[in-house]
Amino acid sequence: MDVRYTKQFLHKLEDIFAESDYVLRYEKGNFKAGYCVLKDTKIAIVNKYYTTDGKINCLLEILKSIQIDLNALSDKNKKLLNELYQIKLEL
Repeated sequence: MDVRYTKQFLHKLEDIFAESDYVLRYEKGNFKAGYCVLKDTKIAIVNKYYTTDGKINCLLEILKSIQIDLNALSDKNKKLLNELYQIKLEL
């Protein structure tokens, strides 16, 4: 699976967060990595001024660094997340 830098792919990644325990927010801020993850409160904050490419890259990095309960996800999002984990293993 190739990562596509489109609005539709961004919405798919946001959908994974919507079904998980994590809350995804777009805020302005001086994040060195472009995002901030508050693991105790399960909030992920991404710089709202980033381009679509930047937002997708941030969300992919966040998904690699957090644990998401697969039982809470729909079959479609489980499949997408498993494909994203495969990409992570290949890098």
